[in-house]
Parts: sequence; structure tokens; C-alpha cells
Amino acid sequence: MSKRIDDIEVLRGFAVLFVVLHHALGNLFTWTTPGLARVAVYFGGYFGVDLFFAISGFVIARELVPRLQASTGSDMAFRITVAFWIRRAWRLLPSAWTWLVLTLLAVVLFNQSGVFGGFRANLESTVAGVLQVANLRFAETFGRSEYGASFVYWTLSLEEQFYLILPLLVLVSRRFLPYVLIALVVFQLLSTRTLMAVVFRTDAIALGVLLAIWSQHSTYAMVRPVFLSRTWWAGTLAMLALCFCMGVAGSEVLHVVSYKFSLFAVLSLLLVWIASYDMDLFIPAGPMKRLLLWVGTRSYAIYLIHIPAFYLAREIWFRLRPGVTPGDELFFPLLFTASILLILLSELNYRLIETPFRLRGSFIAKRFLAAESERTVQSEPTIQPIKG
Repeated sequence: MSKRIDDIEVLRGFAVLFVVLHHALGNLFTWTTPGLARVAVYFGGYFGVDLFFAISGFVIARELVPRLQASTGSDMAFRITVAFWIRRAWRLLPSAWTWLVLTLLAVVLFNQSGVFGGFRANLESTVAGVLQVANLRFAETFGRSEYGASFVYWTLSLEEQFYLILPLLVLVSRRFLPYVLIALVVFQLLSTRTLMAVVFRTDAIALGVLLAIWSQHSTYAMVRPVFLSRTWWAGTLAMLALCFCMGVAGSEVLHVVSYKFSLFAVLSLLLVWIASYDMDLFIPAGPMKRLLLWVGTRSYAIYLIHIPAFYLAREIWFRLRPGVTPGDELFFPLLFTASILLILLSELNYRLIETPFRLRGSFIAKRFLAAESERTVQSEPTIQPIKG
């Protein structure tokens, strides 16, 4: 069940690349050209966040939900839940907290241009990130005051809140879980999205969980998208077409649909559904697939680091070209500098922080489960044989 699905990793790669592209317009390139303006207003790459949500819901739930539903007794359910929380904490928090601290240090030590923002705003955003309430802070500051350089942490807080609640929801609802999730999804899909509803949106995550639950049913195998495997390019075309539709729906000038976040959630589910069969439909084997798999496996690090990398690149060129207003002549220098920083720092984070801590968390969770199981066995009464 824990086997890596390459198409899921490819989706992660595309999701993070679209988010990076979206944030580059304004955070790396602070000026505009006709070409950049067209990209910015006709294609919104922020749908990558919803794609991440759908992927997370599916990947987490396909192992966690069956184990919890099959657990016998409250003790076993408690052990599985705590072990899950341990793994997620060791997987996510070390990298997240590392870059919160490093960003705060950059605010103090490497911020002549002021690109990282003020110390107080960044300190407040750091605290919000550590406490997993960054999405609430994002809603409170959006359009009103400075958030800080770690504004992308609002999605991480939402996912952490989801990871905290999901096991409890499974245990409380049991066999009614699909109906609870369907009601939650339908309510959000048909609701008008206020800013607070946007930063607490869980429809894409819940749809991913529902897909994971469905994947355990016999009907799931009956609807395999085999038609996409008949030609090598069909899966690639389907993926790019769905991503293009979401990007256009997120346009600032093209009012394609009123419920664009609902559309993001549904189309993200469709992409994850195609990927979930592990049929290698999206990208044929070759250099491009290897590159996207690299991006996908490092997508968490890339997501955390891309804004600090953008700001570091701007600070570097501010010092190299003092007094020069950024413009077209700095497009390629900024792009090259930010790309190198992002690649190197993401790889270092993946190798030195993310992977070691993930393995450590897995070890601690397994040890916790083993210790609790042994304690349970020892506490069981011993039946003495009857002497004749």
C-alpha cells in the first residue's frame, strides 16, 4: 500500500511548478512586460494548491483509513492514531520549522533591500506557522497588513489540521465516513467562497480521501482509464488539458466559472483518480519523466523554499547592482540565480533534513506500536491449566 506511484509524483511535480510560476510573478519579477502580464492575468497557477490537497487526501487515507476501520478496540485505534501523528510530525515539521527560522534570520541579517519585509510581521508569521494557524493569520492579514515572507505556510497549517482531525473523524463516524465526507464536499462545492472559507477549504482533501476509500471497492477496478493507455500521448494530453482548464479558470480577467475553487477540487480529483491506478499514463519513460519525478519527490522542499529563494536572489542582485531599478535586463540573472538556489537548497533539505527525519519518525512510530502491543499482551490475564 505504501508503494510509490510514479504518476502521483509527476502530479506533485506539476503542482509545485505551477505554484512556483504563480508566485514568481510578483515575488521574483517585480516588474511587468506584455508577456509576463498575459501569463499573470490569463493563467492562474495557484490551482496547484488544490491539486496538492487532493493528492494528500488520497495518499494519506489509502493506508490510514483501512487500518483504523479494521482496528479492534479503542486501544488499537489509539495506537494507530498516535503512530500516524508521530510519522506526520517528523515528516513535515523539521523542514517547516527549519525554513521558518532561516527566513527569520534572513530578515535580520540579509535584508538591505527590505525584500523579506519587517521583523515584527515575520516574527508573527513564524509563530503562526509553528502553532499551525497560519491559514487563520493569512485570512486576517490578506489585503490589510503585511503577512511576512512565510505566507505559503497557510496551506501547511490547513493540511496539519486535516491530519489531526481525520483519524478522529474516522473513529467517530466509522462506516458512515463516506457519507460525512460527501456532505462536507457537497456543502463546500455549492457554497460561495468567502476569504475565510478559501483558507479553510477542505473539499479537495476530502475528495482525495473518498477516492482512497473507493479504491478498496471492487467497482474501482472496473473503471480503469484503459483508453488513456492505447497511445503514448493520450495520458499526457489529458493531464495537460485538465491543468490548462484549471489555469484558465483561475484567470484574473476570464470569468469562466463563478465557483472556480469547486472546479479546482473536482478536476484535481479527476487527475488523482487517473494517477491512482499506477499505469504510468502521464509521462513516458525518459529524461523528462526522471526530471518530474525528481521535482515531485522534492516538492515539499521546493514549496517551502521557493519564496526564500526568490527573495535571496533579489537581495543578491540588489547588492550587485545597487541603485538600479529591476527591469527586463535582470530577468535572466534573477531567473538563473533563483533556480540555482532553489535546486541546491531543495536537494540539501531533502537529503539532510526531510529524509533522515522522516525515517526517524517512522522508526519511532513503529517502536511505539511495538511497545504498546507488547504492553497489551503482558497485561492480558494468563489462563492456568486445569489440573485433573
